[in-house]
Amino acid sequence: MNILCIGGGPAGLYFALLMKQQNPAHRVTVVERNRPYDTFGWGVVLSDQTLDKLRAADAPSAQLIGDAFNHWDDIEVFFKGRSLRSTGHGFCGIGRKHLLNILQDRCQALGVDLVFECDVTDDQALAAQYQADLVIASDGLNSRIRSRYAATFQPDIDTRRCRFVWLGTKKTFDAFTFAFEETEHGWFQAHAYKFNADTSTFIVETPESVWKAHGLDQMSQEEGVAFCERLFARYLDGQALISNAKHLRGSAIWINFPRVICQNWVHEVQGPDRRWPVVLMGDAAHTAHFSIGSGSKLALEDAIDLADTFAAAADSGASVTEVLQQYQARRSVEVLKIQNAARNSTEWFENVSRYSGMEIEQFSYSLLTRSQRISHDNLRLRDPQWIAGYEAWLAQRSGAPAQAVPPMFTPLQVREARLKNRIVVSPMATYSAVDGLVQDFHLVHLGARALGGAALVMVEMTSPSPDGRITEGCPGLWTDAQAQAWRRIVDFVHGQSSALIGVQLGHAGPKGSTQRGWEGTDEPLPSASGAPDAAPNWPLLSASPLPYGPQNQVPQAMTPADMVRVRDEFVAATRRAAAIGFDWLELHAAHGYLLSAFISPLTNQRQDAYGGSLENRCRFPLEVFSAMRAVWPAERPMSVRLSAHDWVDGGTTPDDAVAIARLFKAAGCDLIDVSSGQTSRAAKPVYGRMYQTPFADRIRNEAGILTMAVGAITDADQANSIIAAGRADLCAVARPHLADPAWTLHQAARQQCTVSPAVDWPRPYWSGRDQLYREQLKQSQAEAANRPPAPREDH
Repeated sequence: MNILCIGGGPAGLYFALLMKQQNPAHRVTVVERNRPYDTFGWGVVLSDQTLDKLRAADAPSAQLIGDAFNHWDDIEVFFKGRSLRSTGHGFCGIGRKHLLNILQDRCQALGVDLVFECDVTDDQALAAQYQADLVIASDGLNSRIRSRYAATFQPDIDTRRCRFVWLGTKKTFDAFTFAFEETEHGWFQAHAYKFNADTSTFIVETPESVWKAHGLDQMSQEEGVAFCERLFARYLDGQALISNAKHLRGSAIWINFPRVICQNWVHEVQGPDRRWPVVLMGDAAHTAHFSIGSGSKLALEDAIDLADTFAAAADSGASVTEVLQQYQARRSVEVLKIQNAARNSTEWFENVSRYSGMEIEQFSYSLLTRSQRISHDNLRLRDPQWIAGYEAWLAQRSGAPAQAVPPMFTPLQVREARLKNRIVVSPMATYSAVDGLVQDFHLVHLGARALGGAALVMVEMTSPSPDGRITEGCPGLWTDAQAQAWRRIVDFVHGQSSALIGVQLGHAGPKGSTQRGWEGTDEPLPSASGAPDAAPNWPLLSASPLPYGPQNQVPQAMTPADMVRVRDEFVAATRRAAAIGFDWLELHAAHGYLLSAFISPLTNQRQDAYGGSLENRCRFPLEVFSAMRAVWPAERPMSVRLSAHDWVDGGTTPDDAVAIARLFKAAGCDLIDVSSGQTSRAAKPVYGRMYQTPFADRIRNEAGILTMAVGAITDADQANSIIAAGRADLCAVARPHLADPAWTLHQAARQQCTVSPAVDWPRPYWSGRDQLYREQLKQSQAEAANRPPAPREDH
């Protein structure tokens, strides 16, 4: 093939040398607008993991890159006058110019044609000139090629909220250093690392509002650099900060990071006499925030992936079109994972003030795990001594003895309720009640999970009235008979386990009168279609007469009289719950049910005092909550479940969720159970592991209220990470508890945790416990013997 790479950064150069190495008969040309030794930026960072991939792809260049690297294992954090260092992280720094020169030399040695000082304004003319069969658009962040074919590539560019400047210094740091400085206007942070014998990269970052408040937007380049020198003088040991962007004027050296995502990476160009594909690579295709050090990593791994796909095609006979389809399908998934991690990391640095109330121990843990790619277990492999010390610190602050305990097994005090650990059996609809009356199934179901080790077992959403049920199989608490059935279960939990038991009260509103979950989730009962002998649908209430879906019935907009009735029904159910002996009460105001329908602007179109502003939309839910809190015993906790994000344009946002949480906190709420979505059929959630945890994090650390994280939390490592980082105070686990009633005890066995009372096996099960711990220990020892070194992914 004739291959043309437009752009001589890491992506273009590395793909060129790999393809030329793969088949010397390829004619490969790299066209670059700058001179060979021009460079912008300072050092770049790669992990040990990425360097291993370079060795496998091209050993000669990897050897030169490895020889030039400055390697370190430590990360040091400076915060509020203290510092903390952890080890085992495995990073390498190299000057960007040096990296490019190594790749340039390797290209020339293999016979790649390098053309410098050629600013490409017309890629089609250049492709025709070189008779290119394949064009690689590696022309960087501000890609002209991406812009030219934007209709195909469909780029989405999100300009982030912080300003940053990329500087250098002759102060050499012996660890990857994060330094945080608070000013009268807000926080600045520095990311610093050594990349050669006498020079370090020094990136300064701050929210744009803080940047402007200090007048940095009006300063000259020299004045801005001098400001940073003064602010971070304690870390520089008298050394200056240096800019190598002298071609930029004034404050132009400060930029906002643009996150780039492209829907498609391949475009077919039709020339006068032939067609050829144009393929995005590196920053032209995607960007990942510098705080996880993945820009160069992504570029180099793009090149490796596409070259490997071409190599496989030589054996399989796949066409160029098939190769490019395979490349995009596989590589885009991997890039999306990195970008999701980068988004989490970016948002953490944009919101340092959110975590500024933490002590440095937890602040550093939150920093290290900010991307959600680095977990508690991963940190334990990297630095077991540091993580043991942190676990002991966290346990002591939780009121437990100062010993190393997995964070999920630390206690939590809420009012007079003492939770033995941080795991909650999430409310899970079972659709097994009869006329609102819980059955023997519920006794076995909830009793088994209470014996299974969780600190709190929440029963499924329970309605205060017949018309408030989701389905005919949902439980209620509007009669004394129902209360008596519930009392049997509560008494069992209290008598046979050390778990607490809570009830979640909710009114289905516009999502009521539907089929059981396994029959048709959120779909109306068959009688809505006029089927003979079908169960009758009951009338529905909502904030506004808007059906949940095209088949659901239109609810009646609530009148003042309806509001009084429903409020009083919630109060009556609350009184029953208190008398029964429930330890915890939760009000369900999420998922498009009645109270959620008031809160969300998607479903509340009222023109009275209960519609319009966020405060008005929350008025009725707050009235219900306050009336319930007034009759619920003062010593017992009360929480509220919220949908923190509607996942629909024009709906409730995470910003709104913080404000809503503050309103409920002021009304006496102890904890926000943070969910999202299910308020509209148009919702498009971005799923992933722990995908709702960032919302719990925001509410906890901005509204200053306890939170419960829920959603795709599936193992102890995730729960430990969430609790240790202060992203939430409790973890609600749903589906894993359906599959394994003793999930919490089994996770304790895997961690060899026996601390009491956090881990409390029923006495009749002790012999099974002892055998399980022995088997788990054997398995862990075998895994440790065969385990490779700790995975050191980019942060």
